[in-house]
Amino acid sequence: MDASDLAIRSSFLLVTIIGLFGNFSLLYHYVFLFCTGYKLRTVDLIVNNLLVGNILVLFSSGFHYTVTNFAWHVNSEFQCKFSPYVRVVGRGVSIGTTCLLSVFQVITISPRNSRCIELKVKAPKLVVASIILCWIMNMLINVIYPVYMTGNLNTSITNRKNFGYCSAVCHDQTIDSLFIALISFPDILSFVLMVIASGCTVFILYRHKKRVQNIHRINVSSTSSPETRATKTILLLVSTFIFFNIFSLISNILFIFFNSLNLFFLKTSEIIVACFPAISPFLLIICDSRISRLCFVQIRCTRIP
Repeated sequence: MDASDLAIRSSFLLVTIIGLFGNFSLLYHYVFLFCTGYKLRTVDLIVNNLLVGNILVLFSSGFHYTVTNFAWHVNSEFQCKFSPYVRVVGRGVSIGTTCLLSVFQVITISPRNSRCIELKVKAPKLVVASIILCWIMNMLINVIYPVYMTGNLNTSITNRKNFGYCSAVCHDQTIDSLFIALISFPDILSFVLMVIASGCTVFILYRHKKRVQNIHRINVSSTSSPETRATKTILLLVSTFIFFNIFSLISNILFIFFNSLNLFFLKTSEIIVACFPAISPFLLIICDSRISRLCFVQIRCTRIP
């Protein structure tokens, strides 16, 4: 084992373990507070769905990594169909939920006299339906993965794309282009919506700051409202998400159009895909004081007999 391979393995294990710990910890806090009667907001439901998507990505990636690198005797055919499917569904849910979070927040902070007033009233009621639709859409679109992915031990297929431990059935360029269009369309649409929502959010916050300055004729106080702090947290979350997932989207396109890719590139892309699910719960805890207070309330409740 060379130094680069050891570094990649260590980095991936570290990212996966820290990410699973952060997501499970934050999800546990929400579940505990819900069971003890603490009232959660609509945005908390969206965050919980994001945590579930993150856990699926990290768990499936960690399982696949363990099997391929430690030579566990797991059925190759099942492993190569199950892990990629769970990972891409979890990643799709994570993308859709982050998009939903950014859109919901811009609707929430929009002025009451704007054209979004009706949508502002209906938005909380549409969140559950949007989450369910996100899950169904990703499960149906990504069914391509278990259909065409196979283990390298399967010798009945000769024309295949090699991804290391697993491979995929090769098709002509037209079918491959249709596949990449089908798989990438939801991601690209979510990216566009997130960028638009983030731009609208920045514009609304800027106008609000100018309005307050004009009213008071002084600089805005260093303290900000809970809505402003939550909005800034979501902007940071979306920016981090876009940064890591642009590379992931490029990787998926390369996987489609090239029959064989360098193993170093494949392993590096897996680490980058796992970075956002691993980092996002800590961004939420550190940047959103309300979530930090939720964690404190849970700790305090467990200590009270």
